This record gives sequence, structure tokens and C-alpha cells, in this order.
Amino acid sequence: MPALVVKATWGAERPEALLQAFTVAATAASSGLEVSVWLTGDATLVALPGTDDVLIPHSPPLSQLRDAVLAAGTLTVCAQCAARREIAEADLLPGVRVAGAAAFVAEATAPDATALVY
Repeated sequence: MPALVVKATWGAERPEALLQAFTVAATAASSGLEVSVWLTGDATLVALPGTDDVLIPHSPPLSQLRDAVLAAGTLTVCAQCAARREIAEADLLPGVRVAGAAAFVAEATAPDATALVY
């Protein structure tokens, strides 16, 4: 099955980039593709419970898009990014995992995978 790997490199400080990444991922998941979203930098913060939702005009809220990804794909927080922010896997929303660069490279270079970075 074709797979889409999306890396979100911006958090709420660049809401349009963040929501574009999640919109593409949620759309791909609803289309039946295997979807994996990777959160790096301040994008890692959107995987924490209790964080403010991200809203911009003409887009579903981040919480809705994130839930769609979690329901049909995987959501991963970069291990180094988590460590720099003192985030443990137990701190994250249910279903979110922490993994390192080797796992990202394996997913992004797998046969039939396409990787996008936002």
C-alpha cells in the first residue's frame, strides 16, 4: 500500500504550515493511504494534552485533524526534540509515540513511501 510520511517542523508559531501538514495527512488517511506524521521542533508541543487548539480561517481545527491522523495512522514525536523539551512518552496524548531519526529514515525511504516536509 502507498504510504505518506509527513514531517511537521513548525508549531503554533506558524499555524498555516502546521495545519497544512495535518490537512494533507488527514486527507491521505481518509483516502486509505498509510499515514505517518512526525513532529519536530515546536510542533512536538501539539502532541501534549491540554495545549491550546490551533485555528485559522478555512481550515478544520488542529484537534480534529490530529484526531483523524491518530485514528488512521501514526503520530510520532522526534526523540531529540522531546528530550530537549523534557517531554516523556507518558506526557503525550494517547497513541502518540517517540522515535528517533533512524525510524524516520526507514519510513521515509520505504518502498512506495512519499515524504513531505512542512
